[in-house]
Amino acid sequence: MRCLNLTSFLHDKILNNNLKIYSFILTLFLLTFLSAKAQNEAEENPKPKIGLVLSGGGAKGLAHIGVLKVIDSLGVKVDYVAGTSMGSIIGALYASGYSGKQLDSIFQKVDFDKIINDDLPRSSTAFSERDNMEKYAVKLPFNDFKIKLPSALSRGQNTYSLLLKLLIHVNQVDDFSKLPIPFFCIATNIETGEQVMLEKGNLTQSIMASGALPSLFQPVTINKQILIDGGVVNNYPVDELRDKGMDIIIGVDVQDGLATRDELTSAPEVLFQLNNFRSISNMKLKVKKTDIYIKPNIRDFNVVSFNQGKAIIESGKTATLSKLNILGELTSKMPNVNEKVKLKSIDSIKINNIYLNGNKNYTRAYVLGKLKLKKNKKISYENFNKGINNLVATNNFETVEYELKTDNDKEGYDLITNVKETGVNTYFKLGIHYDELYKSSALLNLTKKQLLFKNDVASLDVVLGDNVRYNFEYLIDKGFYWSVGVRSRYNQFRKNISAQLVLDDGQIMASGLNNIDVKLRDQMNQFYLQTLFRRDFSLSIGLEHKRLIIKSETIFGNNSNEDFLFENTDYLSLFGNLKLDTYDDKYFPKKGVYFNGDLNIYISASSFVEDFEEFSIAKADLGYAFSTSDKLAFNLQASGGFKLGDKSNRTLDFALGGYGNNLINNFIPFLGYDFISLTGNSYVKAAVIVDYEVLKKHHITLEGNWANIDNNIFESGEWFSLPDYRGYALGYGIETFLGPIQAKYSYSPEQNESNWFFNIGFWF
Repeated sequence: MRCLNLTSFLHDKILNNNLKIYSFILTLFLLTFLSAKAQNEAEENPKPKIGLVLSGGGAKGLAHIGVLKVIDSLGVKVDYVAGTSMGSIIGALYASGYSGKQLDSIFQKVDFDKIINDDLPRSSTAFSERDNMEKYAVKLPFNDFKIKLPSALSRGQNTYSLLLKLLIHVNQVDDFSKLPIPFFCIATNIETGEQVMLEKGNLTQSIMASGALPSLFQPVTINKQILIDGGVVNNYPVDELRDKGMDIIIGVDVQDGLATRDELTSAPEVLFQLNNFRSISNMKLKVKKTDIYIKPNIRDFNVVSFNQGKAIIESGKTATLSKLNILGELTSKMPNVNEKVKLKSIDSIKINNIYLNGNKNYTRAYVLGKLKLKKNKKISYENFNKGINNLVATNNFETVEYELKTDNDKEGYDLITNVKETGVNTYFKLGIHYDELYKSSALLNLTKKQLLFKNDVASLDVVLGDNVRYNFEYLIDKGFYWSVGVRSRYNQFRKNISAQLVLDDGQIMASGLNNIDVKLRDQMNQFYLQTLFRRDFSLSIGLEHKRLIIKSETIFGNNSNEDFLFENTDYLSLFGNLKLDTYDDKYFPKKGVYFNGDLNIYISASSFVEDFEEFSIAKADLGYAFSTSDKLAFNLQASGGFKLGDKSNRTLDFALGGYGNNLINNFIPFLGYDFISLTGNSYVKAAVIVDYEVLKKHHITLEGNWANIDNNIFESGEWFSLPDYRGYALGYGIETFLGPIQAKYSYSPEQNESNWFFNIGFWF
């Protein structure tokens, strides 16, 4: 019985195993059959290849973003992207992995005014060149005594930097067909007028060439071809896209239609009309070759309407939603959508190697000194971009193109920089100014680069007007190494000043004068060495000669035909200067830090000063600007100075009063008091400025300053007491191409008097 049960158990076991084997074979057969059937069906009904063509149109091309947002939301998979001009820029970003939604977020934050106008941050300009940038209203480049105007309003440097950063995740791709979505764009060869299809090489450079709108952006050189906006020859490359094997073409057209007679009211509008004749005629044929044609309503916008970007993007979205039914059919045929790249923000990069091409007159040390880069160092991307801006801001290069190439075996990037030196090294510059101290002034400047050496610059200012002045500067810029400079300056003015600056207490009591009308002449000559350290600090040391003449026609009566001399001395001193300036604007800063410290050790004086003894003067200015909104900014300032050693000579003491910049010697602005009203051999000052930008470039300012100034206040402890002098001011300022135009009404509680201060133009 037990044997029978065992036999029955084995029989059931074998039967169960056989059933499992049969089931597995049957399942495998069914899967193979279904897979073969699906493959045959796919071969019979292959997924159509979808091409997307985006036209050019300047700011109107932002409508492409609205189109892409809808396409993404529907799940339409694009197989190839083609674009021209703005269409190439949007198309390249989309092809590199950005979604329509991501592009919307990016372009909503872009300041197009700064991008298009090459508005580089002020901190990018070297200290020596920054002063020049903030003095002149007109700058005319010329060679061989002929004015040479630039090829375009903008070099496109800010645009290039923005696009390179956005495309850095595909920087290793040289063949655009290997991008997440294959891509090409169209440019125009300006020498032949022929179309150039760009589908390999530097992606950022290629779309810059495709979007180089004539007169706005300068041409781009690729493979020895000088290229401009592709819209000149082909603003809608539908045929080229079809040749890539696309079955269905989605086309987005943001080109202008022909204007009516009522709209042709200016010369530019007539020129645009003439340019549009051919492109609009061609579009009649190209529309027929487009399977899904999307035409956003961009009639109310023009090529520079970037400030209306939100509305333009919405117009693209609205136009695409009108094609929802036909786009929905494409979606149903394609279960797979674009897999968008997960993009990470770049906080820092490591530079492994630096390759420099194209420099001839400017040494590698000079270029690297401006870039502030050293290989095998990790820096923030912000500082990397600042270095690029530093190089561009020299204006020694027509183009600065660069790539960040990755090596899969190494962390970081190789920086490949290609520069094209400018052929212009001579400039004629002009400026005008008016203030209460120097009165009316007209500034004429001649600047010559490469005067004696490859990396030097010489600049001569001649100021004509009520007070003739000059300023000469020469600098041999050595980059990372010590630079060598020479500076010579002459100033003069006539002013009613505090008698304490030129008379001692006994003379004041004897004459009974509190103020004296004087003529002041000051000539300063310096030889110095200058270097940068910790990236942003400028350190200068050198030897200074100063000739100071102060005289008056009125003191002690008019019995003498000769002016009375208070000072007629040549001083020789050793000096040092430490400077940090990250203000975003000299006159109306919204952010940044400022520090300027000076030390002069006077070691010799001419015979006018009897029994000369050495003395030193030290002073420092500190400022911090910050904003609480786009409109409201605060600037907190503090300064102080003192004299060491012999204190008998007063003409180089500190003198507070007035308003302005670039004041000579130890004259310190102080609102509420006239120029050179408060004097002493030591002082401290604090100030607060509230700046509200009521309209763009229109500022209402509220200011307060407080000070203690006298002899030896740091020894007596008076520097730390409540202020003896106060001044407040309400002002209005406008930023113009001539410089700031400002009016300030100031009041002093101690004097119970008010003063008006006016200035027009940059200070010099």
